[in-house]
Amino acid sequence: MCGIIGVSGYQDVIQDLYDGLILLQHRGQDAAGIMTYDNQFHLKKANGTVRDVFHTKSLGRLKGRMGIGHVRYPTAGCASEFEAQPFFVNSPFGIALAHNGNLTNARMLSKRLLEEEYMHLNTNSDSEVLLNVFSVALRKTKPKHLTPDHVFRAVKSVFRQCTGAYSVVALIGGHGIVGFRDPYGIRPLQLGKRKYGMKEEYIIASENAAFKALDFEFIRDIQPGEAVFIDRKNKLHSRICRQGSLRPCLFEWVYLSAPDSVIDGVSVYKARVRMGESLAKQIKKAGIKIDSVIPVPDTGRPMAAGLADQLKIRYREGFVKNRYIGRTFIMPGQGLRKRSLQFKLHPIDLEFKGNNVLLVDDSIVRGNTSKKIVEIVRGAGAKNVYFASGSPPIISPDPYGIDLPTTSELIAANQSIEEIRKFIGADGLFYATIEDVRAAVRRGNPKIKKFSDGCFTKHYPTPEVTPQLLKSLGCGRNDLRKGFDDNLTEDEGEGGKMMALV
Repeated sequence: MCGIIGVSGYQDVIQDLYDGLILLQHRGQDAAGIMTYDNQFHLKKANGTVRDVFHTKSLGRLKGRMGIGHVRYPTAGCASEFEAQPFFVNSPFGIALAHNGNLTNARMLSKRLLEEEYMHLNTNSDSEVLLNVFSVALRKTKPKHLTPDHVFRAVKSVFRQCTGAYSVVALIGGHGIVGFRDPYGIRPLQLGKRKYGMKEEYIIASENAAFKALDFEFIRDIQPGEAVFIDRKNKLHSRICRQGSLRPCLFEWVYLSAPDSVIDGVSVYKARVRMGESLAKQIKKAGIKIDSVIPVPDTGRPMAAGLADQLKIRYREGFVKNRYIGRTFIMPGQGLRKRSLQFKLHPIDLEFKGNNVLLVDDSIVRGNTSKKIVEIVRGAGAKNVYFASGSPPIISPDPYGIDLPTTSELIAANQSIEEIRKFIGADGLFYATIEDVRAAVRRGNPKIKKFSDGCFTKHYPTPEVTPQLLKSLGCGRNDLRKGFDDNLTEDEGEGGKMMALV
């Protein structure tokens, strides 16, 4: 999961790119980068949040009326500063690229690029692989004068070669901005426009939550297998380069996307409310006494609100969240996640003391964070603590850009719901069903027939995903985490063996 943005206008776009990345910061806090163009390329990228990376001096030198930006959290590759995006190649024309997702055949493509195209890659990032595949494909169209047709033929070649999930923005020097989405539309990508006098400026971004604050009007979602090209005169071209079949990631509505976004026609907020409403049916059947429904902020809030509405039980805020601690799920290294949780959530004791409370969170991965939250609530004096997960049990990794652990580490893959309940220390544990979560999203857009929901079902939309591939990707991610945890104390390293969503 990362956030990407591209803007093409009639004046310097740096302020739009910077503000847009701030609005997409929830999609990645590990690194940020922006590249602009005004007859030459200007790049600034580094590890850290958007506000950490960019300052007045660097923003002032990022000139140009077209540019792209990226916020990263690490999945494939590693979390070094060299893997911050956008990536750049100087031929043909000079191309910069930012990518959200994960290529499942990156190793094979990297080998082919070296052996057949003599192209050396500087990082282990699949995004650099994707950039080079695109640049080679564009070069092979032999464009003396680049046209939209050249761009679309190059994207078509990318679709033939790359497997997995990829939503992309790219900047072609002197020519324009390209955006494309893989043939399954697993990761979101959206298009907007803004009036500039009698002309129009365009934006491409992961989520339309970034549009309104920048005065862009949402046009539509970029379709699976579609590419759009905004040329240097700000004329929009689009083409379906490969016939696709929409299979969006279900986890976008469960956790990843901002609540004010509308993804593939479905309000993220309303989908989460409906997930809570469906979950209420299970809890009602259990016949337990609940005094208050309390969300684990922030993602659990709309789910808890929908659930409390259906049960006609009071909704209360029981935690104060430290706004200066980021989303712990997307922090690089479990030791940092565990340590940050100690500072992140503080209980309001009066909401817990002597009460039977139902905690509502978006999901449970390894269970360690849920266990800690239950301990905090018991420490605040709660009489009985019940726990509800707005998503189904997570039983398998996700190979498309979510940093979920290997199957052996997923608590629901190896233990029953009763065993999980005992582990986290709750008096009762409830999970949403996959049918209810799908229905909650599909109600907003009945045209979505299928989802990418393999982490809940073990069934993946792209045929190359096998147990062997998942194991290979899992080994690489474990090495990534180990690199962070090796730098922590022994106690923190032990905590690094557990990870959960917050």
